[in-house]
Amino acid sequence: MAIKILTSNSTLPILNALIPAYEKASGNAVTISGDSAKAMIARIRGGETGDLLVLGSGAVKELAEAGFIDGASRRAFARAIVGVGVRSGTPHPDISSVDAFRKTLLEARAIAHTIHGASGMYIPTMLEKLGIAEQMKPKTVNRPGGYIGTVVVAGEADIALQQIPELLAVPGLDCVGPVPDAVQKSFETSIALFCASSNATAAREMMAFFASTANTPLFREKGLEHVTES
Repeated sequence: MAIKILTSNSTLPILNALIPAYEKASGNAVTISGDSAKAMIARIRGGETGDLLVLGSGAVKELAEAGFIDGASRRAFARAIVGVGVRSGTPHPDISSVDAFRKTLLEARAIAHTIHGASGMYIPTMLEKLGIAEQMKPKTVNRPGGYIGTVVVAGEADIALQQIPELLAVPGLDCVGPVPDAVQKSFETSIALFCASSNATAAREMMAFFASTANTPLFREKGLEHVTES
């Protein structure tokens, strides 16, 4: 039996870390596909399906209301916040306060964020809150989705802004830490069954496996808060 999971880039690392233990315990095989949040929603609305979906809570609710997802199966999965990444071996900038963070961004040669990822869509709002949106436009590097830290590792920008689990997933990138609380945003993901799932019983058992508090340290290691309540 093969269980198919569709997810976003922010939860792909933790799922890849959890799956081997699940496969060993259950004997079931798992396939997984990740994409930016916006792209994954489009893929599902375009007809792609699977057994389990792990995606932003708002998107999962929207897809349940549209009839793609079993709304009664929805459970909270994890939370993540926005962080700052720099190339390994370079000095870590000061992000200890809003003023220090603003100064760091203004002094950067270039910053990078995605366009269609959940945190990427938030970054322009964050820059507005900091009062530097116009100053940052000429030195902002964008990608549609994916791990934006690769742009910094390649030397195209000095600073990556993305959800912390996505920063931690990039070799050669250091996660400096979270952005200051005053301009922070939390992103909650949910897990749910596809209505078209042909492996619903096994998929529910996998959901229970993921929810075990024994996995909480692994979530933390991957930059996520493990949410185990329904």
